[in-house]
Amino acid sequence: MKNQTYRMTMLYDFYGELLTDRQKEFFDLYYNEDLSLAEIAENEGISRQGVRDVIVRAENLMQEVEDKTGIIKRFESLRPRLEAIAGAAESIKTAALRYGDVELETLADRILAEAAALRE
Repeated sequence: MKNQTYRMTMLYDFYGELLTDRQKEFFDLYYNEDLSLAEIAENEGISRQGVRDVIVRAENLMQEVEDKTGIIKRFESLRPRLEAIAGAAESIKTAALRYGDVELETLADRILAEAAALRE
């Protein structure tokens, strides 16, 4: 994957619900709110190392689930294909409009809607 923060954010998006409330909170503060370990530790009244331990456990848990399931890997491999499908549907829609083919335009819209739903 691209970089550490992106990878961790993807892991959290897919597997964040597997974490404890404390792990979610610290993970969110560290990766999404961009707080330092020291800032989180000060706010929580614990050591910097304590914060790091919670975050590392969360990272390891989510990475372990990804290693076993490969869901994010499959998602990433499907993304360019979905974009290609959407691009082809846009081309079909343009041709349908040019030739006044309402049925073909409707089908192109349906393909675009389905591709958008799969991206979510």
